[in-house]
Amino acid sequence: APHEDHSPNKPPNVVIIMADDQGWGDLGFNGNPIVSTPNIDSLASNGATFDHFYVEAVCSPTRASLLTGRYAARAGVYSTSEGGERIDLDERTFAEVFQESGYKTALFGKWHNGTQPPYHPNSRGFAAFYGYCSGHWGSYFDAELEHNGTLVSSKGYLTDVLTARALSFIRQNQDHPFLLYLPLNTPHSPMQVPDRWFQKFDTLEIPSHRYSQRENPEHTRAALAMAENIDWNVGRVTRLLDSLDLDDQTLIIYTSDNGPNGWRWNGGMEGIKGHVDEGG
Repeated sequence: APHEDHSPNKPPNVVIIMADDQGWGDLGFNGNPIVSTPNIDSLASNGATFDHFYVEAVCSPTRASLLTGRYAARAGVYSTSEGGERIDLDERTFAEVFQESGYKTALFGKWHNGTQPPYHPNSRGFAAFYGYCSGHWGSYFDAELEHNGTLVSSKGYLTDVLTARALSFIRQNQDHPFLLYLPLNTPHSPMQVPDRWFQKFDTLEIPSHRYSQRENPEHTRAALAMAENIDWNVGRVTRLLDSLDLDDQTLIIYTSDNGPNGWRWNGGMEGIKGHVDEGG
């Protein structure tokens, strides 16, 4: 049954969706002329948008800053591997704060802030974890993943699988305050995307931009196809919240961890992922 508790004393639910290597320019709302992202665009047009909001130039530092509210290096994160991705153990994550406040907490997707306890997501405030702890994953179809420390097999396209887990979590906790962190795997490489999403871009002409001469068109086509798949999955989340009458009780935050993972249209900004210019 739809949720009926509209008590002003009930804490809001929080959903945080983070794309991986999605550039500012990979969204229709920001002016990309060939990508269609109506669900994310709707979040922007009906909510608040930040146009002077900065992330780090690569994955782990951004995630650490989000989790701790601190400049990444102060939280002990200075790299994406060899231990530099691990958040210092004397840091508290926002998930721990939510958990201590009685929230149900879950993370479905990419962690990239430590692979084993006590750096593991289950050790940092997330009661439920389903996804992978490393910086990237080798295959996005029928992937081997981790579920609370146990290796499991998934079926389907990884972004869809992670979102399906999120939907189940929302249904199970619709009568209880919840924190859902959904750090998706795309459009990070490998550039694997189902045909249903790639077909639109297969022969589509890519508009020119300041980095056109350095662009890999096939990489761009795959990245934008992934962006449209992300948008479809965001729509699955927002439609479920609406159907359960939770839309007015849920704060949704959408962001990316850094700039685009290729030389493609990015609103004229300089740089891409790994660059400390605005585009990165």
